[in-house]
Amino acid sequence: QVHLMESGGGLVRAGGSLRLSCTASGNIDSFNVMGWYRQAPGRGREFVATITSELITTYADSVKGRFTISRDNAKNAAYLLMNSLKPEDTAVYYCTFNTDWGQGTQVTVSP
Repeated sequence: QVHLMESGGGLVRAGGSLRLSCTASGNIDSFNVMGWYRQAPGRGREFVATITSELITTYADSVKGRFTISRDNAKNAAYLLMNSLKPEDTAVYYCTFNTDWGQGTQVTVSP
């Protein structure tokens, strides 16, 4: 099992930026996928972005061009840089490592 520690959430105005961080520890496979998902109030969890250990990235259409996922394999860490934030980006953001999930970090975007 992998333990995930997220940080970087907070309150920001529309148009602003935030950078989320996630560090994995425990049973780390060399080949893996780290990602970010989010859950807004009253909605199900939705995919945001993923990045493989080979640095192949995928994004949800709703965040393409605004969010950038990256990682540091030496630190077993992944990051999500969120620019041009919108109120509809408000959600709890969860980090994933293969099938393991973090506790989540709140991102709130005010109008």
